[in-house]
Amino acid sequence: MMSRGRWEQAIADLQAQGGAARASANRVDDLGVDAARGARKTAIAVHYAAETDYLRSALVLLRAHLDGARPPRRLPIARMWPRPARDVWEERCLGRLGGVWRAIPGQAMLQRMRSAPSDPLLDRVAVQAEALRASLHGHRRHPQMYERFLPTPGSSPMDLAVGRGGRTAPTLPGFPDPGHPLNLAFAARGTGLRIQPARNSEAGQLKTDEFAVHERALAFGDAVLALLAHHHPTGTSSESRTGRLRGAGRWVGREKALIAPRPAWPAKLNAFQAVTVCGLSLLLLACAALPLTFANAAGLLSYFTWAFTATGLLVGLGGLCLYRAVPKLLRRPGWSAALPGIAAGLAAIVVWQVQGPLAGHFFAGPYERYERRSGDGCLAGSPYRTDAIQSQVNDRTLVVTPISGVTTLRLGPAEDHGTQPLRPLDQATRAVLARYGC
Repeated sequence: MMSRGRWEQAIADLQAQGGAARASANRVDDLGVDAARGARKTAIAVHYAAETDYLRSALVLLRAHLDGARPPRRLPIARMWPRPARDVWEERCLGRLGGVWRAIPGQAMLQRMRSAPSDPLLDRVAVQAEALRASLHGHRRHPQMYERFLPTPGSSPMDLAVGRGGRTAPTLPGFPDPGHPLNLAFAARGTGLRIQPARNSEAGQLKTDEFAVHERALAFGDAVLALLAHHHPTGTSSESRTGRLRGAGRWVGREKALIAPRPAWPAKLNAFQAVTVCGLSLLLLACAALPLTFANAAGLLSYFTWAFTATGLLVGLGGLCLYRAVPKLLRRPGWSAALPGIAAGLAAIVVWQVQGPLAGHFFAGPYERYERRSGDGCLAGSPYRTDAIQSQVNDRTLVVTPISGVTTLRLGPAEDHGTQPLRPLDQATRAVLARYGC
């Protein structure tokens, strides 16, 4: 009963993902080419991701069905990136079709379906899987249909496009195929690029298979859904079950909430905008010097690799933040566009002037640490003030000898670039410090 209930929920979840994948495709069609470029671009990315979620979930449930195992409690989905990085996710999703190529069932899975007991519904799933693999083959093979060629002088662009003008460029030694990636990248650089004349029909079929991957992914998911619904029928309790929609399908029609439109950099900076860019750049450079300043004060410049790595990471992250945040500041009119730059410039001066003394305060030597205590601290009015003593460091011990001849102080640990305070090392020193309230 528990397994049956899990199958009911898994089938409902898969059906919800299939509906989201179709809704995302309809959303792209509804926006049309006249819609805002950012909104349509985001809608296409959501469509690819929702389609991939549907394909991956169908494959996971199909594998569980063939193994006779229980379905997972949650279907696999693509994790949405954090909000500041979602535009990067969008570009990655568009470049990889949301990961649909990696979600296509492999040859081993296809062989398992073919070797399973005869089932018309499973045979239909296998046919759709073969169609998906044909799309994957077209995606991988189609770029190899091109070739570099040397155009014939006087040939028209139409003749060159159909292969009647020009000749194939010489291939690299050991790579006779003109469509090999190395030949396309390096052979006869500067010549034209065209489909190999002898492979026009093959290239057309491969391109057709590649473009059909979206329809075939939905068809594969629907075939798996029909198979599971037949072999794991729902009971009366399933009427109240609703599919849990997770992943990219939740963002269909919510493009602005997913990726808020960002202002673009101006084509040319005016004087006020240039002040802001310069001021923020100076602040970034001042902050980037912090690791080097503190490493120098702590005596760690021998580990220069770590110090410069930290500086590089700080510059990289800061530069990325500026690249994303500055265009919004530059949209202000007139002098208001320069105010952030002026404030950043003043902050850069403060950071640059303060970081040295601040690092020296935390990583001070023994003489500096004693001078703070005797000059402005509890020993300021005693025979142990700075102008009334002679001091030296011996074996990590600061020996303070008053000129007046009273008790000699022994403090430690006395080391350069240290962070530990000076403490009494003998009973006599402890008694003197207690007498003056130190």
